[in-house]
Amino acid sequence: MSLTGIIDLESFPITDPAFRAACKAEFDKTGVFVMPGFVLPSVIQSVQEEGEANRGDVYAKTEQHTVYLSKADPDYAEDHARNRLVTSSKGCLTDDQIPQASALRALYDDPEFRSFLCHVLGEEQLHEYADPLSSINLHFHEKGQELGWHFDNSSFSITLMVQAPEAGGQFEYVTGVRDADHGEMGFDDVTAILDGKTPVQTMEAEAGTLVFFRGRNSIHRVAPNAGDRTRMLAVLAYNAETGVSLSEAARMTFYGRLS
Repeated sequence: MSLTGIIDLESFPITDPAFRAACKAEFDKTGVFVMPGFVLPSVIQSVQEEGEANRGDVYAKTEQHTVYLSKADPDYAEDHARNRLVTSSKGCLTDDQIPQASALRALYDDPEFRSFLCHVLGEEQLHEYADPLSSINLHFHEKGQELGWHFDNSSFSITLMVQAPEAGGQFEYVTGVRDADHGEMGFDDVTAILDGKTPVQTMEAEAGTLVFFRGRNSIHRVAPNAGDRTRMLAVLAYNAETGVSLSEAARMTFYGRLS
């Protein structure tokens, strides 16, 4: 399957140097770049149908975690921002459960799409995960399910909305809360956010929307799905280096298995 049959290339000419430059400038400025209608409706429908057809293989889990996605630190109180727990609940189909003929896989592997991502992200190369589970994930949020406030460990994420919920399920974020590279964890700001005292930015993406996001220093969450329609989101995960695998502990946490 070629990009012509997947992407709205008229609206998003991803090989055009001027278009690429404009996308990169916006992403560099804000750390967020949203492309509504990037993937064609017929393709999105086919991915929705794949998700429905494979629901029986979804691994679902509810867990509590810190916003830093690490174990509690005994040097801080239980109710300190470093140790406060939030709840995440979702289902997931892993890379090895995505059909070989899926448009998601064709998009993920396409060299022109990957070159576009490299340009916008400022990376020389992007590579798939070495483990069989982590490269492409399809997330499912049923009514009441959510993704709790957290920071990402990776420097960027690429997501594609496959099916938007009827209500709720919006992506919420606050940029520049911490500086992980310099050890500034932003505890006071995190406390205010968890207590609901800080205004947050909100994104409600329709099906077909591609989103670039830098979540290492920007705290974010997916609010609870308030409707009966499942929220489906594809995560296209890449690495700047070859041979990178998600750790065995992370795979067991996220997927319930190693392979």
